[in-house]
Amino acid sequence: MKKRIAAFILCIISLAGFAACSESGGKSVSAAQQSKLRVYVSFNALKEFASAVGGDKVDVKAMIPDGAEPHDFEPKAQDIAGLGKADVFVINGLGMEPWAEKSVAAAGNKNLVVADASKGVQAIKTEDEEGKKEHGQYDPHIWLSLKCAQTEVRNIRDALSKADPANKEYYDKNCENYVSQLESLYGEFSAKFKSVPSKNFVTGHAAFAYLCRDFGLSQNSVEDVFAEGEPSPQKLALLVEYCRKNNVKTIFAEEMASPEVSKALARDVGAKVETIYTLESAEDGKSYLERMRINLSRIYESLAVA
Repeated sequence: MKKRIAAFILCIISLAGFAACSESGGKSVSAAQQSKLRVYVSFNALKEFASAVGGDKVDVKAMIPDGAEPHDFEPKAQDIAGLGKADVFVINGLGMEPWAEKSVAAAGNKNLVVADASKGVQAIKTEDEEGKKEHGQYDPHIWLSLKCAQTEVRNIRDALSKADPANKEYYDKNCENYVSQLESLYGEFSAKFKSVPSKNFVTGHAAFAYLCRDFGLSQNSVEDVFAEGEPSPQKLALLVEYCRKNNVKTIFAEEMASPEVSKALARDVGAKVETIYTLESAEDGKSYLERMRINLSRIYESLAVA
């Protein structure tokens, strides 16, 4: 915590330097770019949601770089400077961005519209006692639920409309179009998951509780909700037993959550390893909807043969 406070102080000091720089010395900005809402979001999934709702009337930037571990992110001076000039700042909420409140304060932007995209979501409490100390009591992975994603998209619409009321109808239309795509994908897989013989699957880290709630599934994971640390030998032994008992033939792995441990577990139980997306970063040049379809298809296929 002391390191974070020190980082924020450094950011504030750095801001003075940014403010002193004249924009006339840089590249010219077109009138179209200047007229767009400047929207900052914390990570990639929210960037896609904001871009879908905002269309050509927004310029969206994700603060957490692709490939970075979101749970460990700390903003830099340029991030705070960006918030100082932004119109809207969208966070996931539920403890996903413990740095957000201090970042907004450091930016000193009185006109900034701050949107907590989790507003209205029925949050799931985490059983990760260590993680609670750092991140709070709730599982933040709501963007991996098609139902919760609809809530997030609507909260983003409200924030854009507040910052730019003249284009409210435009944002409303885009929002409902995107929500209908989310609902269509949900309806397609809701019917499929009702027919599978098994509801249990194994992932690299416990990021899919909300997805499980959507479809009546159950996850067991190599790592905890916040992907911190590797599993103990006792935890691995229990996972092996779980896989054998539930005839698990696929272990899902994510690049940032001990993929080697997932592979070792798969070898122990005679299962294959499949990639699954957590959608915190842009991956494989695919959209949110494309990656969610891949996730759901792979989970369904693994359960349909269980």
